[in-house]
Amino acid sequence: MLYPMSPKVVELKRKLESFMDRHIYPNEERFYREAEELGPWKVYPVVEELKPLARAKGLWNLFLPESGHGAGLTNLEYAPLCEVMGRTHLAPEVFNCSAPDTGNMEVLERYGTEKDKERWLKPLLAGEIRSCFAMTEPAVASSDATNIESSIVRDGDHYVINGRKWYTTNATDPRCKICIFMGKTDPDNPDRHKQQSMILVPMDTPGIEVKRPLPVFGFYGVPDRASEVVFTNVRVPRENMLLGEGRGFEIAQGRLGPGRIHHCMRLIGLAERTLEKMCRRVRSRVAFGKPVSEQTVTQERIAEARIMIEQARLLTLNAAYAMDTVGNKVAKAEIAMIKVAVPNMACQIIDWAIQAHGGGGTSNDFGLTQAYATARLLRLADGPDEVHRNQIARFELKKYSNA
Repeated sequence: MLYPMSPKVVELKRKLESFMDRHIYPNEERFYREAEELGPWKVYPVVEELKPLARAKGLWNLFLPESGHGAGLTNLEYAPLCEVMGRTHLAPEVFNCSAPDTGNMEVLERYGTEKDKERWLKPLLAGEIRSCFAMTEPAVASSDATNIESSIVRDGDHYVINGRKWYTTNATDPRCKICIFMGKTDPDNPDRHKQQSMILVPMDTPGIEVKRPLPVFGFYGVPDRASEVVFTNVRVPRENMLLGEGRGFEIAQGRLGPGRIHHCMRLIGLAERTLEKMCRRVRSRVAFGKPVSEQTVTQERIAEARIMIEQARLLTLNAAYAMDTVGNKVAKAEIAMIKVAVPNMACQIIDWAIQAHGGGGTSNDFGLTQAYATARLLRLADGPDEVHRNQIARFELKKYSNA
């Protein structure tokens, strides 16, 4: 194995897989039912019931690489565990390893004051509250984050915030207590990457209105509690500014690097699960006098799926290794490559699995529509394919700038 697992990771993976078999997979149907019946404004009881069990098993905050609060794993060590959790939508939150809380906790760990950590990080690490990240806006093409128009204006000992955000994950969750908000503090700065700042905004601050949940391919709450939120003259103390004015992009790069790789790790697990479903389905169905598994088109797709998963996994492990050894900034090309390759891989495999399931594949009975919604969403979240491809091309062309 090119990237062998340490004994510690092997043991954690064994415990994690055992927990998944015993508690997660048997409760998937209930989870989807609660999400549909209760909607995105409610807490799903099954999640709250399972979280204490996961914590008791030591399967908690596994994502934190440099902290005394988690398992102390590197990105490379976390990768196979994140892949296991990604096999189902239910798992990540049960282990307190779900977005956007993971990224927000890392921001608070790195850039928050001791007061911030006590008030927000501590309950997030305990799974007692949830958080959101307000960056994307409906009025501009947010794929270019310098377009973001929301304002953060200094007023004495406070900042006044105005803006309309959407795809703000978790905002409809009643446990969502803190928002990391990105907006402009210096809109006239000639360096467009120093116009933006990030600031902590408690969700009970006057002037915040969670307008509506946003469906992702018709799903509310699963795979994402996407939300539209309006901020009108929201006042927060000066000390809520993270790192300093004009440093929003600096924080974003530190936050989105791990977030992107976590998404890819989970998607590989989702693709593996999907391939399993596809293989079981085609072995159990007969068409035109023989099992669907013996149709050459089916075999070709299964073979291609296996090749694509293995390629994506190696590319992701390589990115994780680079992040651990040279840092997120130097590993930008590796992170960009997996952010393009892995969601596209997952979309294709899920599409083949839907085809193999026939009409039933388009229903919600097999989990494939939910899986496709997640994979397709991630071709846009944390930067669309086109932005990452352009970045990769620039890195490549730079090698020949003196040719």
